[in-house]
Amino acid sequence: MGARAGCLPRLVLARDAGGRLCGAVPLYLKNNSYGEFIFDWAWANASQRAGIPYYPKLVAAIPFTPATGRRLPVLDGPDVDRDAVRAALLSGVRELAVDEKVSSVHFLFCNEQEKELLGGHGYLPRLSMQFHWHNRPGRPFESFEDYLSTFRSQNRKQVRKERRVAAEHGLTFRTATGAELEDEDWRALRAFYVENVARHGGRAYLTEAFFDLARRTLPHRLVATLAYRGSQPVAGTINFEKGAHLYGRYWGCLDDFQMLHFELCYYRLIDRAIEQRKTLFEAGAQGEHKLKRGLVPSFTYSGHWLRHPGLAGAIAPFIEREAEAVAAEVTAYAEHSPFRRDGEAAE
Repeated sequence: MGARAGCLPRLVLARDAGGRLCGAVPLYLKNNSYGEFIFDWAWANASQRAGIPYYPKLVAAIPFTPATGRRLPVLDGPDVDRDAVRAALLSGVRELAVDEKVSSVHFLFCNEQEKELLGGHGYLPRLSMQFHWHNRPGRPFESFEDYLSTFRSQNRKQVRKERRVAAEHGLTFRTATGAELEDEDWRALRAFYVENVARHGGRAYLTEAFFDLARRTLPHRLVATLAYRGSQPVAGTINFEKGAHLYGRYWGCLDDFQMLHFELCYYRLIDRAIEQRKTLFEAGAQGEHKLKRGLVPSFTYSGHWLRHPGLAGAIAPFIEREAEAVAAEVTAYAEHSPFRRDGEAAE
């Protein structure tokens, strides 16, 4: 983050009469729309064509991370008026928007409650979709086989085949936290990331300094799935976990191994989620191939305030039509779920 990346951190803080910090909104002042995953490039282009500057803008989200989380965190305490603190934070955000002369403010991947709150403060609510894995409510899965028992026969056989093919490469698999990784593993994770970015013509935002910082400060949050040929790491993923949630993020491989992507990016992490009694595994943006592996379409939310009334008036009906299309897409995907329907007999 910084001026070179066109992304400058800004903070809005709320304190009580005694100076105690009661709430905060981390924001970024941006002159681009990279790394957001709630895409507004078309808005920016239309705005520029109309002679309305779109940048800079303010974004409340974790950069390069399409994961749902609280964007208006408030201190949890019996003496904290949470509604008043959130209102103060949103007022502060609006003041910051005026001071920085931005065109718009965007709360990305907020939770549903925050989306409703933002709507009451003049933000346009936007609906998007990702594929998420959910543990069984009330009676969590006991094992991966228990999980597969809820699949239809054809889909269950396909998953087992994919795992068998991945195992037949003669590789050794390992799932470990950052604190359990060796120096060579950390170097390999960096190499996997760089290789995958280069393969897809992307830009490597995560520097060596990021990996050093993650190792020092977040080893207990980072979870890696790794594949070794002998003692040499050849593929791996970078993921993060907190509480009951697991978040898939980066993958890379130094050779081509059929089905290894599914094994490391999904199946090993579902194993981890079941073992650790996680309730949710968010596997990142896009990818309808996740559906057949048991990650189901799930709504994600954002809220958008646009200063220019003409621009807001043009975008509002688009967002409404988009929401209808997203809802229809989720309904259509449900017809192709790998899970048995209620009352459908096990095969």
